[in-house]
Amino acid sequence: MLTKTIEFKSKYGRKVKILEVPVLKEDSPLSFRVNLKLNAFIMKISKDETNRSAFSFREYLKKTMKWSDYEQIYHNSELKNNA
Repeated sequence: MLTKTIEFKSKYGRKVKILEVPVLKEDSPLSFRVNLKLNAFIMKISKDETNRSAFSFREYLKKTMKWSDYEQIYHNSELKNNA
C-alpha cells in the first residue's frame, strides 16, 4: 500500500502535516469515499486551534469508517514463505 503525506499552512499560519494518506486508483470504489473523508479531515484540522503539527489520516479513518472498508484500503498482504 502506497501512502503519501500532505503539507499545508492552516489559517492560523502553522504548518500542518497529514500522514499516511492512501494512494488509490481513481476507478477504485473506495477512492471517492476516501476523498470525502480527507476533505472532512482537512476541514476539521483547519478549525482546530491546537498546536499539533502532525495528524494521522490512518487513525482518523480507523475511527470513522467501517472496519471492513478500512481493511480494504490498508490491506496488509502477508508474504508467503517469508524467510
